[in-house]
Amino acid sequence: MLYEGKPVYTPDAGAFWRVCAEYKVKALFAAPTAFRAIRKEDPDAELLKNYDLNTLERIYMAGERLDPATYDWTVAHSGKPVIDHWWQTETGWAISANPAGIELLPTKAGSATVPVPGYQVAILDHNGQPLAANQQGNIALKLPLPPGCLTTIWQNPERFNSGYLRQFPGYYASGDGGYLDEDGYLFVMGRTDDVINVAGHRLSTGEMEEIVASHPAVAECCVIGLADPLKGQQPVGFILLKNGVDITEQQLQTELVQLVREQIGALACFKQALIVPRLPKTRSGKILRKLLRQIADGEDYVIPSTIDDPASLSEIAGCMSKRGLIST
Repeated sequence: MLYEGKPVYTPDAGAFWRVCAEYKVKALFAAPTAFRAIRKEDPDAELLKNYDLNTLERIYMAGERLDPATYDWTVAHSGKPVIDHWWQTETGWAISANPAGIELLPTKAGSATVPVPGYQVAILDHNGQPLAANQQGNIALKLPLPPGCLTTIWQNPERFNSGYLRQFPGYYASGDGGYLDEDGYLFVMGRTDDVINVAGHRLSTGEMEEIVASHPAVAECCVIGLADPLKGQQPVGFILLKNGVDITEQQLQTELVQLVREQIGALACFKQALIVPRLPKTRSGKILRKLLRQIADGEDYVIPSTIDDPASLSEIAGCMSKRGLIST
């Protein structure tokens, strides 16, 4: 069955659990942003206790990175296996997953588990050289691609070659960055264009978001790199608070700066965090990071047709303006 609409305010943050109990759902499939919304409105999952989820066997998440904080919260409160998996429209099916149809493997928070049969995943540096375990780089798929993947772009084979095959000869360039650990588990950290350059250091915004999201007051977050005349780029965090949390923006910023410094180091130069009422997203839940950067850099931008609520842009622009983060 299909569920349309937000999982909160319809009428409350127990909507998913109600549907699962009422229709005896066996597998629930949704994007992580849906569970972050539930976690924000119902941090202790009190509403979940109202429903019998005995028939629910597994919860699947995909469409964007499943951060460890959301994974841990969902597992802890639902008591169900949470299966994260990574794929792209271009591949048509999962590249990396926990193969429930074969056997469930032990999970690792933040990982889409392992590459599935048919894909040979490699982590490459910018020169196309393979990287060792636990080193972040470009996620690429060794050719040939398995059946079901795209073979060209309609009436534009040159765009297919230039967009996917030219960057790393012999590989399909996914456009995502991440790493394989010593056990072969794949960690997808985000789009490679979300990597920021701070004083010559290439840093993953996904890694910073993982740290920021671990703060007990944070329901959801986004980190982007804004232009900086001295360091090239400067990371800035946009924070949604959990309901019922009482903390000032200054106190939260101080604690988040310390968290990032402890786990990444002073070189991250993470110094600013803004509490915002909501983040601009597509209707499928993807945060419009490029649009945030364009607003901050004072660039002209086009509002995408996929945006969930255009009014969120003026809200976040107002928050940036108050903190002096919009270039003129």
